Amino acid sequence: MYNRGIRGATTVEHNEREAIYAATEELVAEMIERNGIRPETVSNVWITVTHDLDAAFPAVAVRRQAGWDFVPLMCALEIPVEGSLPRCIRLMIQVNTEKSQREIKHVYQRGATVLRPDLAGRK
Repeated sequence: MYNRGIRGATTVEHNEREAIYAATEELVAEMIERNGIRPETVSNVWITVTHDLDAAFPAVAVRRQAGWDFVPLMCALEIPVEGSLPRCIRLMIQVNTEKSQREIKHVYQRGATVLRPDLAGRK
């Protein structure tokens, strides 16, 4: 059994609570589906947002979508590097799995596909 990180990222058009929740829920649902994640295999979830997103905690949407009431979730700000992708939400779900690193399916949606075009379309 290995502890693997599953990366995901998405963007929102506006810094609004429901937009942040909707995008985060869509992202986490796709990450769960593509990787067959079961709640008992999740050790923790890291969530970061760019400095221009402060209308809501995306962790609320993760709990709402996945029902992970006992999974540790942490929200943080991304480093504000000049020219970075605006209004971006990133997730790192750490799971215990037998899958190899190559078998993990990372998810990039909406405007975040530019971050890792090599992984964005991979199902």
